[in-house]
Amino acid sequence: IGLSRNPEDAGIVMGKHSGRNALTTRLTQLGFDLSPQEVDDVFKRFKALADKKKGITDEDLLALVGDEVHQAAVVWELVDLQVVCGTMGMPTCTVQLRGPDGINRVSVGVGTGPVDAAYKAIDGLVRVDAELVDYSVNSVTEGIQALATTRVSIRPTGAMRNEAYVEKANGFGGKVQRTFSGQGADEDIVVSSARAYVAALNKMIGFLSVVNRTTDSSQRPRASGNDVVVSVM
Repeated sequence: IGLSRNPEDAGIVMGKHSGRNALTTRLTQLGFDLSPQEVDDVFKRFKALADKKKGITDEDLLALVGDEVHQAAVVWELVDLQVVCGTMGMPTCTVQLRGPDGINRVSVGVGTGPVDAAYKAIDGLVRVDAELVDYSVNSVTEGIQALATTRVSIRPTGAMRNEAYVEKANGFGGKVQRTFSGQGADEDIVVSSARAYVAALNKMIGFLSVVNRTTDSSQRPRASGNDVVVSVM
Protein backbone atom coordinates (compact mmCIF):
# COMPACT_ATOMS: atom_id res chain seq x y z
CA ILE A 1 0.00 0.00 0.00
CA GLY A 2 1.47 3.36 -0.95
CA LEU A 3 5.03 4.01 -2.04
CA SER A 4 8.24 2.83 -0.45
CA ARG A 5 9.78 5.25 2.00
CA ASN A 6 12.97 7.11 1.27
CA PRO A 7 15.81 6.11 3.62
CA GLU A 8 16.01 9.65 4.97
CA ASP A 9 12.33 9.53 5.96
CA ALA A 10 12.59 6.30 7.97
CA GLY A 11 12.95 8.06 11.31
CA ILE A 12 9.88 10.29 11.07
CA VAL A 13 7.52 9.73 14.01
CA MET A 14 4.25 11.60 14.59
CA GLY A 15 2.42 12.12 17.87
CA LYS A 16 -0.67 13.48 19.58
CA HIS A 17 0.31 17.08 18.79
CA SER A 18 0.45 16.38 15.03
CA GLY A 19 -2.47 18.00 13.22
CA ARG A 20 -4.55 17.10 10.21
CA ASN A 21 -2.28 18.98 7.81
CA ALA A 22 0.79 17.15 9.08
CA LEU A 23 -1.00 13.84 8.68
CA THR A 24 -2.16 14.72 5.15
CA THR A 25 1.38 15.72 4.17
CA ARG A 26 2.87 12.50 5.52
CA LEU A 27 0.24 10.33 3.83
CA THR A 28 0.99 12.09 0.53
CA GLN A 29 4.70 11.44 1.04
CA LEU A 30 3.87 7.77 1.59
CA GLY A 31 2.12 7.67 -1.78
CA PHE A 32 -1.55 7.98 -0.81
CA ASP A 33 -4.02 10.19 -2.64
CA LEU A 34 -6.99 10.26 -0.29
CA SER A 35 -10.20 12.23 -0.47
CA PRO A 36 -10.96 14.76 2.30
CA GLN A 37 -13.49 12.32 3.82
CA GLU A 38 -10.94 9.49 3.79
CA VAL A 39 -8.38 11.75 5.47
CA ASP A 40 -10.97 12.65 8.12
CA ASP A 41 -11.63 8.97 8.81
CA VAL A 42 -7.92 8.19 9.14
CA PHE A 43 -7.34 11.31 11.27
CA LYS A 44 -9.99 10.24 13.81
CA ARG A 45 -8.28 6.87 14.26
CA PHE A 46 -4.87 8.58 14.29
CA LYS A 47 -5.83 10.90 17.17
CA ALA A 48 -7.37 8.02 19.14
CA LEU A 49 -4.18 5.98 18.72
CA ALA A 50 -1.93 8.97 19.52
CA ASP A 51 -3.71 9.42 22.87
CA LYS A 52 -2.65 5.90 23.84
CA LYS A 53 0.71 5.55 22.09
CA LYS A 54 3.74 7.81 22.46
CA GLY A 55 4.79 7.87 18.81
CA ILE A 56 2.99 6.98 15.56
CA THR A 57 5.29 5.44 12.95
CA ASP A 58 4.82 5.05 9.21
CA GLU A 59 3.93 1.40 9.78
CA ASP A 60 1.11 2.54 12.07
CA LEU A 61 -0.16 4.93 9.39
CA LEU A 62 -0.11 2.20 6.74
CA ALA A 63 -2.16 -0.05 9.01
CA LEU A 64 -4.68 2.72 9.77
CA VAL A 65 -5.15 3.54 6.09
CA GLY A 66 -5.63 -0.13 5.29
CA ASP A 67 -8.17 -0.45 8.08
CA GLU A 68 -10.17 2.72 7.35
CA VAL A 69 -9.96 3.22 3.58
CA HIS A 70 -9.45 -0.12 1.86
CA GLN A 71 -12.58 -1.81 3.13
CA ALA A 72 -15.85 -3.07 1.68
CA ALA A 73 -19.00 -0.96 1.79
CA VAL A 74 -20.12 -0.60 5.40
CA VAL A 75 -23.21 -2.61 6.31
CA TRP A 76 -22.35 -3.15 9.97
CA GLU A 77 -19.93 -0.90 11.86
CA LEU A 78 -18.16 -1.58 15.14
CA VAL A 79 -19.05 1.19 17.61
CA ASP A 80 -17.83 -0.12 20.97
CA LEU A 81 -16.49 -3.26 22.59
CA GLN A 82 -15.77 -4.34 26.16
CA VAL A 83 -14.29 -7.63 27.33
CA VAL A 84 -14.24 -9.28 30.75
CA CYS A 85 -11.88 -12.26 31.05
CA GLY A 86 -9.47 -13.94 33.42
CA THR A 87 -9.18 -17.06 35.57
CA MET A 88 -12.39 -16.55 37.57
CA GLY A 89 -14.98 -17.22 34.87
CA MET A 90 -15.89 -17.49 31.21
CA PRO A 91 -14.62 -14.72 28.87
CA THR A 92 -17.51 -12.37 28.13
CA CYS A 93 -17.70 -9.62 25.51
CA THR A 94 -20.24 -6.84 25.07
CA VAL A 95 -20.34 -5.44 21.52
CA GLN A 96 -22.17 -2.45 20.11
CA LEU A 97 -22.66 -2.33 16.34
CA ARG A 98 -24.34 0.23 14.09
CA GLY A 99 -26.60 -1.59 11.65
CA PRO A 100 -27.60 -0.83 8.06
CA ASP A 101 -30.56 1.15 9.40
CA GLY A 102 -28.25 3.43 11.40
CA ILE A 103 -29.46 2.09 14.76
CA ASN A 104 -26.92 1.02 17.41
CA ARG A 105 -27.51 -2.43 18.87
CA VAL A 106 -25.80 -4.27 21.74
CA SER A 107 -25.11 -7.98 22.15
CA VAL A 108 -23.23 -10.09 24.70
CA GLY A 109 -21.23 -13.20 23.84
CA VAL A 110 -19.51 -15.86 25.95
CA GLY A 111 -16.66 -17.87 24.45
CA THR A 112 -13.52 -19.90 25.03
CA GLY A 113 -11.48 -16.70 24.86
CA PRO A 114 -11.99 -12.94 24.45
CA VAL A 115 -11.87 -13.04 20.63
CA ASP A 116 -14.26 -15.98 20.47
CA ALA A 117 -16.62 -14.14 22.83
CA ALA A 118 -16.44 -11.02 20.64
CA TYR A 119 -17.22 -13.03 17.51
CA LYS A 120 -20.19 -14.71 19.18
CA ALA A 121 -21.53 -11.31 20.26
CA ILE A 122 -21.16 -10.01 16.68
CA ASP A 123 -22.89 -13.10 15.29
CA GLY A 124 -25.78 -12.42 17.67
CA LEU A 125 -26.36 -9.06 15.97
CA VAL A 126 -25.50 -9.72 12.34
CA ARG A 127 -27.31 -13.07 12.24
CA VAL A 128 -25.49 -14.36 9.16
CA ASP A 129 -24.07 -17.88 9.49
CA ALA A 130 -20.31 -17.80 8.85
CA GLU A 131 -17.41 -20.16 9.42
CA LEU A 132 -13.97 -18.82 10.36
CA VAL A 133 -11.50 -20.27 7.85
CA ASP A 134 -8.30 -18.40 8.77
CA TYR A 135 -7.18 -16.03 11.54
CA SER A 136 -3.82 -14.30 11.99
CA VAL A 137 -2.46 -11.42 14.06
CA ASN A 138 0.71 -9.45 13.35
CA SER A 139 2.37 -6.65 15.31
CA VAL A 140 2.95 -3.64 13.06
CA THR A 141 5.57 -2.12 15.36
CA GLU A 142 7.60 -3.26 18.35
CA GLY A 143 6.89 -2.72 22.02
CA ILE A 144 3.99 -3.08 24.43
CA GLN A 145 2.07 -0.26 22.68
CA ALA A 146 2.39 -1.89 19.25
CA LEU A 147 -0.48 -1.63 16.80
CA ALA A 148 -1.91 -5.07 15.98
CA THR A 149 -3.22 -5.98 12.53
CA THR A 150 -5.64 -8.90 12.33
CA ARG A 151 -6.63 -10.70 9.14
CA VAL A 152 -9.47 -13.21 8.93
CA SER A 153 -11.13 -15.27 6.22
CA ILE A 154 -14.70 -16.57 6.47
CA ARG A 155 -17.20 -18.44 4.34
CA PRO A 156 -20.99 -18.72 4.59
CA THR A 157 -22.55 -21.75 6.25
CA GLY A 158 -26.06 -22.88 7.07
CA ALA A 159 -28.87 -21.78 4.77
CA MET A 160 -26.57 -19.41 2.83
CA ARG A 161 -23.78 -21.93 2.24
CA ASN A 162 -24.74 -22.75 -1.35
CA GLU A 163 -25.04 -19.10 -2.34
CA ALA A 164 -21.24 -18.69 -2.41
CA TYR A 165 -20.64 -21.39 -5.00
CA VAL A 166 -19.92 -20.36 -8.59
CA GLU A 167 -19.06 -22.34 -11.68
CA LYS A 168 -15.38 -22.91 -12.42
CA ALA A 169 -14.02 -20.56 -15.05
CA ASN A 170 -11.94 -23.25 -16.78
CA GLY A 171 -14.99 -25.03 -18.13
CA PHE A 172 -14.08 -28.43 -16.67
CA GLY A 173 -17.12 -28.65 -14.41
CA GLY A 174 -17.46 -28.45 -10.66
CA LYS A 175 -17.79 -25.32 -8.57
CA VAL A 176 -15.65 -23.10 -6.38
CA GLN A 177 -16.64 -21.71 -3.00
CA ARG A 178 -15.72 -18.15 -2.22
CA THR A 179 -14.16 -17.05 1.05
CA PHE A 180 -14.22 -13.45 2.23
CA SER A 181 -11.32 -11.71 3.97
CA GLY A 182 -11.22 -8.77 6.34
CA GLN A 183 -8.53 -6.74 8.05
CA GLY A 184 -8.58 -4.72 11.27
CA ALA A 185 -6.01 -2.64 13.11
CA ASP A 186 -5.97 -1.44 16.71
CA GLU A 187 -3.67 -1.36 19.72
CA ASP A 188 -6.07 -3.84 21.34
CA ILE A 189 -5.95 -7.31 19.73
CA VAL A 190 -9.61 -8.05 20.55
CA VAL A 191 -10.73 -4.79 18.92
CA SER A 192 -8.57 -5.38 15.82
CA SER A 193 -9.98 -8.91 15.60
CA ALA A 194 -13.54 -7.60 15.82
CA ARG A 195 -12.86 -4.98 13.14
CA ALA A 196 -11.46 -7.66 10.83
CA TYR A 197 -14.42 -9.97 11.39
CA VAL A 198 -16.97 -7.22 10.77
CA ALA A 199 -15.11 -6.20 7.58
CA ALA A 200 -15.19 -9.79 6.30
CA LEU A 201 -18.90 -10.09 7.15
CA ASN A 202 -19.60 -6.86 5.24
CA LYS A 203 -17.89 -8.31 2.15
CA MET A 204 -19.82 -11.55 2.43
CA ILE A 205 -23.15 -9.81 2.99
CA GLY A 206 -22.50 -7.54 0.01
CA PHE A 207 -21.71 -10.50 -2.24
CA LEU A 208 -24.71 -12.53 -1.10
CA SER A 209 -27.06 -9.59 -1.57
CA VAL A 210 -25.88 -9.21 -5.18
CA VAL A 211 -26.38 -12.94 -5.80
CA ASN A 212 -29.89 -12.78 -4.36
CA ARG A 213 -30.78 -9.80 -6.54
CA THR A 214 -29.40 -11.08 -9.82
CA THR A 215 -29.94 -14.85 -9.76
CA ASP A 216 -33.18 -16.80 -9.54
CA SER A 217 -33.07 -19.36 -6.76
CA SER A 218 -33.64 -22.25 -9.17
CA GLN A 219 -30.54 -21.28 -11.19
CA ARG A 220 -28.11 -20.80 -8.34
CA PRO A 221 -25.15 -23.25 -8.44
CA ARG A 222 -25.07 -25.98 -5.82
CA ALA A 223 -22.14 -27.73 -4.17
CA SER A 224 -20.78 -31.00 -5.56
CA GLY A 225 -17.96 -33.43 -4.94
CA ASN A 226 -15.61 -31.35 -7.12
CA ASP A 227 -15.81 -28.23 -4.96
CA VAL A 228 -12.76 -26.12 -4.11
CA VAL A 229 -12.39 -22.84 -2.26
CA VAL A 230 -11.38 -19.49 -3.74
CA SER A 231 -10.74 -16.34 -1.71
CA VAL A 232 -12.21 -12.90 -2.27
CA MET A 233 -9.71 -10.39 -0.89
